[in-house]
Amino acid sequence: MRSGDALLDHLFRRAGFGASAADLQAVAGMSYSAAVDYFVDFDKQPDDVDSKIGLPDSVAVTTRGQFSPNTAIEDARQRWLFRMVHTRRPLQEKMALFWHNHFGVGYTKVAGVVGGVLGTKMMATKARELPGPQGHYELLREMALGKFRDLLIEVAKDPAMLVFLDGRTNTKAKPQENFGREVMELFTWGLGHYQESDVYAAARVFSGWNLRNVPGTIANDPAAYQDFIYNAAQHDTTAKTFTFPINGGSNTIPVRSAAAGMQDGIDLLTSLANHPETARRLASKLWNYFVSDLDAPDPAFVDGVTNVYIQSDTAMRPVLRYILNSRWFTNPGNFNARYAWPAEFVIRTIKEIGWVGFSVDTARVPLTNMGQTLFEPPNVAGWQLGRAWFGTGAMLARMNFAAAVASNQKFNLARSFSTTERAQPDRVLNGMLQRLTPAPYTTAEMNEMLAYLTTGGAWTGNDAQMNAKAPGLARLVAGSGEYQFV
Repeated sequence: MRSGDALLDHLFRRAGFGASAADLQAVAGMSYSAAVDYFVDFDKQPDDVDSKIGLPDSVAVTTRGQFSPNTAIEDARQRWLFRMVHTRRPLQEKMALFWHNHFGVGYTKVAGVVGGVLGTKMMATKARELPGPQGHYELLREMALGKFRDLLIEVAKDPAMLVFLDGRTNTKAKPQENFGREVMELFTWGLGHYQESDVYAAARVFSGWNLRNVPGTIANDPAAYQDFIYNAAQHDTTAKTFTFPINGGSNTIPVRSAAAGMQDGIDLLTSLANHPETARRLASKLWNYFVSDLDAPDPAFVDGVTNVYIQSDTAMRPVLRYILNSRWFTNPGNFNARYAWPAEFVIRTIKEIGWVGFSVDTARVPLTNMGQTLFEPPNVAGWQLGRAWFGTGAMLARMNFAAAVASNQKFNLARSFSTTERAQPDRVLNGMLQRLTPAPYTTAEMNEMLAYLTTGGAWTGNDAQMNAKAPGLARLVAGSGEYQFV
């Protein structure tokens, strides 16, 4: 829904998932900078979104017996979609999605090792609702705007990551290189800054970063869990030498006792997180996520974000505040300059067309057909972004989803137009374009949508005509190319 302020609408699309009437009411009367603070300082808003699940004025979930998002992955996917629709902390969910792509961990491999129930717990269980640690996504959500250094260390200890990148098998006799490689290549400063010898040294650094198994008493016991353990007996205590300095000092992590050996990993992760090249790589990814994936990152933007990141001791909250207030983000030339990820498209479609009587479960299969299954990035590098989202089948899936939501909401859509709006087809079109937020259409495209409204007989705006034309128009808008940008 449009607010009447193009910059505020842009903020809702990029820092959130579009705006409902309730979302706009929450920032009514605020200046732009105050609205940015509302998004960035989301911890001032209650995290009560889960309490709305099942309420009649919320989007529905589909239950298969008991709804169990902590132990059943399809229910976990529904809960995340529900949160995106109704959260009072949109930037928290938006950053959780960003980190989910940055730290690519997939449910299928995790569940293949530990089973479906424990795999879901590792990916999605909410803190303190079941025995054991919180799930991977809940960690990303909790630390969404905290210090990147702290997040990196916690991800290194995260049970889902330890299974996905085989850290649970990393021992001093057989160092496992997967995490050591990816933490440098994908999670921090990227290719070109390390050599193969560094990968082997990093593997030895993380030897003994393993998992402890706490079994249940029955099969698929939700009380069972695995959590991080530093296994001192499996840590390689010898010195580890890198081709780059550790924390600005020596290139060598010195010999340490087994009991103190966990510090090896913390030293390496701290060094990587604090490095300006990590800041620059994150800045480029944040440009693509918040500013544009049509144009390459502006070097001045990268420099500005890097400076804030370093000066803020890797804290992401000041970084996001800087980005959302920056001249690049607020430049109208960058409005609608990023391709919507499937999850973004789905949630904005639901928020803007309507959800009464609609279940987020209906979105699960279409999301997969669009190329994005939550909790299932294709590999540790995450999804291919930008234009890569838009194969023929994926675009057809978007159009079909738009049609499904519009059809489901046809009576609600028709009733939402006032008598004055119904009087003329151009007023109906303008009303729909206040409700939905595509990029601007050309005059020819506007005329084609008006022709759709008037095809089939004289315009009257009666109930029968609105019941047919309002959902059809919503389908055309949400399925158009212009709606695939945020």
